Amino acid sequence: MLGNLNTPRWAWVLTGSGHFFTESFQLIHELEHCDVFVSKAANEVLRMYKLKLDFPDTMRVLHDRTASAAPVGAFYHGVYHTVVVAPASSNTVAKCVLGISDTLATNVFAQAGKCRVPSIVFACDTAPELETMAPHGLVKVYPRGIDLENTEKLKSFERTRVVESLADLRAAIRERQAEVSHAEPNRHG
Repeated sequence: MLGNLNTPRWAWVLTGSGHFFTESFQLIHELEHCDVFVSKAANEVLRMYKLKLDFPDTMRVLHDRTASAAPVGAFYHGVYHTVVVAPASSNTVAKCVLGISDTLATNVFAQAGKCRVPSIVFACDTAPELETMAPHGLVKVYPRGIDLENTEKLKSFERTRVVESLADLRAAIRERQAEVSHAEPNRHG
């Protein structure tokens, strides 16, 4: 299935949130051995931000094209060590909290949980008032109470780390990289 691609690897999920989308996209380029799961909504955001899915050969791009989100079957074969959902739209967070897995993004999160794969979620709705960069400049956003509640609920999920800033996302990735590299010798020995 993966040929000569290294496993286990990162699974990075792009959703329809524009909140730090460009910065999250840049972080993907810093990882080695990563598969990028692109939801239908993320495809729209990619076009808005004029970004191209041009990754190195060590990365695969998986699109939301099947009703059952077929690419998630790889979780059952130990292909992934970590899932990153960044940025995570309020829609994705709400569905994850309710256990709904009807998109590629929510299905990846659900399968990660079922396979005990740690997840890092960069939720877009974390404060009553936020500033975010839209395609045409900075905008103010006022998340609804339900969006903030869902973000809080997601923090209680097992093996799920919800981060609230780009700096926290970077730190969580670095920490996970250290954990994975520390576990590698044990995995092969």
